[in-house]
Amino acid sequence: MQKMPTPLREQLAEFSASQQVPFFVYDLDGLSKHIASLASDEIKLWFAVKANPLSRVIQTLDKQGMNFDVASTGELEQVLAQGIGSDRILNTGPAKSRQQLSHFLQRGVNTFVVESVNQLALLNELSQSHNKRPQVLLRVQLRFEQGDDNPLGGNSLTPFGLGAQEWSEICLADYPEVDVVGLHIFQWGNMLDADKLISLWQAMIAPLTALAQALDFELKVLDLGGGLGIPYHESEQQLLWPYLAGALSEIKRQAKVNELWLELGRFAVGEYGYYVSEVIDRKTNYEQELLVLQGGINHLLRPAITDQPFPVSLLRDSAESAQSFHIHGPLCTSLDKLGELPLPKDVSVGDQLVFAQCGAYGFTEAMPFFLCHELPAEVVFSQGRFEVVRQAQPASSYLC
Repeated sequence: MQKMPTPLREQLAEFSASQQVPFFVYDLDGLSKHIASLASDEIKLWFAVKANPLSRVIQTLDKQGMNFDVASTGELEQVLAQGIGSDRILNTGPAKSRQQLSHFLQRGVNTFVVESVNQLALLNELSQSHNKRPQVLLRVQLRFEQGDDNPLGGNSLTPFGLGAQEWSEICLADYPEVDVVGLHIFQWGNMLDADKLISLWQAMIAPLTALAQALDFELKVLDLGGGLGIPYHESEQQLLWPYLAGALSEIKRQAKVNELWLELGRFAVGEYGYYVSEVIDRKTNYEQELLVLQGGINHLLRPAITDQPFPVSLLRDSAESAQSFHIHGPLCTSLDKLGELPLPKDVSVGDQLVFAQCGAYGFTEAMPFFLCHELPAEVVFSQGRFEVVRQAQPASSYLC
């Protein structure tokens, strides 16, 4: 698990003492080095903007040559607003309306992942009216002997793509205004077992190449989506990129494709973000220790969805031994729990806690409007200094 560098922690403690909490902070210096370490001539990398659409995060990735996977008009406009060309944008997502597809074509986007026959027909129609011929990847949903629960569905029926049998029943000649160049598959998220992930990728080669043959098109691009995880507990293993990159190069060779794509979200940015919140109350109830924080799942929803907390620490030095605390937020629901986690025994009201691994699926995945609390600030750490990118906003900023 990525540890917060000691100099950053010391500076954060000093900064947060004068900063209104809660807030998110992103280590752009660390993020930039991490993305640079992923560079590969064998793999084309896309950033899944859903993981963190903050402008400064996008700008940092842009400087390292990352491309961008967007799934909505809002994400598209956010990426374009950073000066990124539409030729580096890929449109994904299960729901693509006529209005959205038309907007993407007007804005110059030329690469689409298509998730259904209806989407393919609609994109074909709109491409003709816009005098475009975009390149298309068909999203495929396969079934494997893999029974783990997973946020992307795994083997479950999901809105993502179609099965190989369903796709094989179409005739690509019926869609002459689009150029089908590849296949896309992405069914598992936050995978930490490298060998299992590689075995899944390898198992995809035969059915996907067979589908391309059945549809009679040259499989130029294979997009394996993302799914690369980061640990949220010290007992969890860390994926090693060089090992995965070597396996991906072999998969590219076996599939005989010109390009192999990955869409990284959590693996790209997750370990370079933190969330700081203040302890509002401490109490003992039924012989259990509880902490109530100023912010909870209104800022960090993931623990309520996955039952897996973000790791937490006290943002000051303490010589006390650790004990278990039930950590809750301010919302009037028992769902507002950030986990049962160890902290020093002397944690008290007014202390600040820092949650790690919050660079992905933090604020924009949360439920910030419930109970009309303030929206948290977002801060970046760049070139050794902190900068507030967005100030905390009161409920009056979004209530009518």
